[in-house]
Amino acid sequence: MRFAGLRFFVVAAVPVLIASCTREVRREPSPRDVLGEGLASWYGPGFDGKRTASGERFDEDALTAAHRTLPFGTCVVVHNLDTGAKVAVRINDRGPYAKGRVLDVSKAAAKHLGMLDAGVAHVRLHPCTP
Repeated sequence: MRFAGLRFFVVAAVPVLIASCTREVRREPSPRDVLGEGLASWYGPGFDGKRTASGERFDEDALTAAHRTLPFGTCVVVHNLDTGAKVAVRINDRGPYAKGRVLDVSKAAAKHLGMLDAGVAHVRLHPCTP
């Protein structure tokens, strides 16, 4: 009988101990996770309040972007390879239409990336991680 209580304790305690030892590990994106790399530009003046390709109104103060093929609503981390700055944006429009560009970001995203003055930046795109 004495071992019945010990057995119950072990059966009940082991899963709790295992669960408490696990932790969420955030990993850096691997090269397989790259969604694109190239020049990004920003847009805003003249577009604020107009409808985007997704149907919502463009807000230059929101962290959004235009991409040619990614589904609307996709969260993308944009990494400015020149400055190291990163920002997460939501795809809500189509573009860019300028040759050689991979992404158009809103004015707010451009501020985060430190590219307002230059107008363009060399970026790498990764999916957002939960």
